[in-house]
Amino acid sequence: MLIRFSFILFIILTVRALAAEDGYSPLLNGKDFDEFKIMQRNATQKEAQLIYRYSPQGELHLFRDLPTGTGVKTNKNGTHGILYTKKSYSRYSLKFEYKWGTKIFNNHQDYQYDSGLIYHIQKLKIWPSALQYQIRYNHIENRNHTGDIVASDIPIKWTSKDGNTFEFLTKGGKPQSVKGTQHYAHKDAKFHGLNGKWNTCEIIVMGNQWAIHKLNGKIINVATKLGASQGAIAFEAETAEIIWRNIRIKEFDKDLPLEPFLTEDP
Repeated sequence: MLIRFSFILFIILTVRALAAEDGYSPLLNGKDFDEFKIMQRNATQKEAQLIYRYSPQGELHLFRDLPTGTGVKTNKNGTHGILYTKKSYSRYSLKFEYKWGTKIFNNHQDYQYDSGLIYHIQKLKIWPSALQYQIRYNHIENRNHTGDIVASDIPIKWTSKDGNTFEFLTKGGKPQSVKGTQHYAHKDAKFHGLNGKWNTCEIIVMGNQWAIHKLNGKIINVATKLGASQGAIAFEAETAEIIWRNIRIKEFDKDLPLEPFLTEDP
């Protein structure tokens, strides 16, 4: 019995040690939004409360309790909005998982399944002046847009070969100034659309130096010379029900070079 107890205690202490060494902390607590604020286009408080909810498992569940089809025929619906941090962040790795629900809203006919993780917010509005890890699935073309960089009023340099899609430097990509606001993720990105499976995502951003977007363990976008060095982080409610989990962040206290972070999962 003593040996068994010692073994269980060893496992518990090992897990705790690994978690502490990992350095990540939950960005949301799964209970309330005390460290966040909500901004809607013009939704009522009651509607906003139906948009941003937790599941019984503590997952962030956008549009969980709002009736389906709300505002499908307009691009300016009041349920467009963001849940954003009161705190400003600069250098960090942010990891999360997401999958799509079944409800559709707002301008779904134009942008299909659309949401996003917005960061380095400079001007709060709908939609913010900021950078964005786009989360989007075009079910009509079965095309991935998760990991696209959306640069709204924020200048960046971006690595591309054709000027539209990310490509590695080793494959002919070149750092160049952005054109427009949407900068597509690598064309070979592996993703889950409407199959009910979770996508694993990571954003690594280093002040105004650089940002990396990852999807399911693979690097799918890289930006440098960001036109902003810090800002709030926000979860976007736009065209479809979406569920997020395991949202965690690790902050860095100084600028670190890009190259050591250009690694991918096997």
